[in-house]
Amino acid sequence: MQKITPFLWFDGKAEEAMNFYISIFKNSKIVSVSRYGEGGPGPKGTVMTGTFQLEGQQFMALNGGPHFTFSQAISFFVNCETQQEVDELWEKLSEGGEKQKCGWLKDKYGLSWQVIPSALRVMKAMLQMDKIDIEGLKQAYDRG
Repeated sequence: MQKITPFLWFDGKAEEAMNFYISIFKNSKIVSVSRYGEGGPGPKGTVMTGTFQLEGQQFMALNGGPHFTFSQAISFFVNCETQQEVDELWEKLSEGGEKQKCGWLKDKYGLSWQVIPSALRVMKAMLQMDKIDIEGLKQAYDRG
């Protein structure tokens, strides 16, 4: 088990979110799930906590209720090797969420992501883009 694990608080959608995330990233799986029993506090049979992996990184999810929500102060940075990977992850993660500038997006659960190509070289060009376009960055780099 890794030393530090991101712990994500959901309002009743932990299981749905875990399944959503593992459907997007290739090297991913649900590791374990514990469900609420008769004594609650959640509805019997619903997920209390779950552990899942995305590209080998372990996460925990909790159905904790409406008390806390995600903010952009925390985001997950996804390093992409190709434009195809940027495009695929950008579209899938932002489905039902919100596309933002400079490779940032919020998914449908309010969690922030940065989908960024490893070929990133030109900050000025990137700041003018919503979805990162590698070819546009290469052209900006060549122009100096």
